[in-house]
Amino acid sequence: MHEINSRRSFLQKCVSAGVTLAGGSLLLHSCNAKEKLSAKEAGSAPPVDPCSDYTGLSENDLKARQSMGYVKQSPIPEKQCGNCNLWLPPLAGKDCGACQLFKGPVYTAGHCTYWAPQV
Repeated sequence: MHEINSRRSFLQKCVSAGVTLAGGSLLLHSCNAKEKLSAKEAGSAPPVDPCSDYTGLSENDLKARQSMGYVKQSPIPEKQCGNCNLWLPPLAGKDCGACQLFKGPVYTAGHCTYWAPQV
């Protein structure tokens, strides 16, 4: 009998340890998954305004935009980037256009001091 009790006790301890390890592993995994999900949500949220997304532009690129007097909204309604000769319309699937003079997204209603009428 002594042998049966020790075998039964051994098996019970093995099953108990396995269940405990599996439960702990599941608990840790679910906590880690929540952290990854919240980090993903925070890091991958698209910008509110895609024309204000200057990621990938260097300091020199941003200075070039400023030195050309680029503004998001033209103070002169008939002189907007959308009707400028240097305007590059948005590519398929994009919301913002571009300019031949500087890098980065450009608003259709924007303006800079180098505005040139379309011919």
